[in-house]
Amino acid sequence: MSTSSTRAVRAGRRTVDIHRPDKVLFPDDGITKADLADYYRSVAPFMLPHLRGRPLMLERLPDGIDGPRFMQKDTPAGYPDWVRRVEVDKEGGTVAHTVCDDTATLVHLADQACVTLHRWQSRTGRLEKPDRMVFDLDPPEDDFGAVRRAAHLLGELLDALQLPSTLMTTGSKGLHVIVPLDGHSEFDDVRAFAHDVAETLAAAHPEELTTAPRKQARGDRLYLDVQRNGYAQTAVAPYSVRARPGAPVATPLRWDQLDDPATHARRWTVATVLQQAQSAPWDGSAARPRALGPARRRLDALR
Repeated sequence: MSTSSTRAVRAGRRTVDIHRPDKVLFPDDGITKADLADYYRSVAPFMLPHLRGRPLMLERLPDGIDGPRFMQKDTPAGYPDWVRRVEVDKEGGTVAHTVCDDTATLVHLADQACVTLHRWQSRTGRLEKPDRMVFDLDPPEDDFGAVRRAAHLLGELLDALQLPSTLMTTGSKGLHVIVPLDGHSEFDDVRAFAHDVAETLAAAHPEELTTAPRKQARGDRLYLDVQRNGYAQTAVAPYSVRARPGAPVATPLRWDQLDDPATHARRWTVATVLQQAQSAPWDGSAARPRALGPARRRLDALR
């Protein structure tokens, strides 16, 4: 097959053309653009509920993971009319972010060599009000044992605050601990609350955890990163492929899977994640979102 060929892919009610389908994006693994499109079409039933209505930032690698990459916010004029956009204010104008509401859009993004999708914490219509809070557990080295310990400590604190939480591997080194919110708090309040939770935890375990943004100040401690809770900040979307050898996937997992010796940040890949998605739905994903007011009062009482 020539790299100039085009392959038509049926995606829901639409047919999407994949251009240069045999273009290799992951050289060590032989994964092509067509393989990426097939993956995203297959995982769409599990992924779309976490994408619908959210502005995206797209990580594109036209020449594969060994080539240059760029982060795309604005939706190009050449994208099909049926790809949904949302206009977001910025200084001096607006940005038309892509919103992925259907399988066809997901496949089209794969055709654009969009390997990874990063999503907002809020939805269109309520862009100022996040409905999720994210803690990114970032170890100094590729040490998942430290990530596992930090996740348990954070989960216990969130339980004490009566906030349900869920887990997702990042497909890189760490984990995201995610709290569903009722969408009534402003970004500044959510970020301030997340910061205070992280500070409380780091103060209780100063040898293991830190909230220091500067790498030089962290030493060998795990960084509790809450910066993704700011307005217009993004976090990797569930089931997104990461631009790393092996094509690891950011994967939701149950709390009872955290201590499985086989679990690590890159455990699941495009070749294995569908079995995980089918057999281990995101526990707590249907939990009733919580308001921050009562949790703030409980946190203040602990500090």
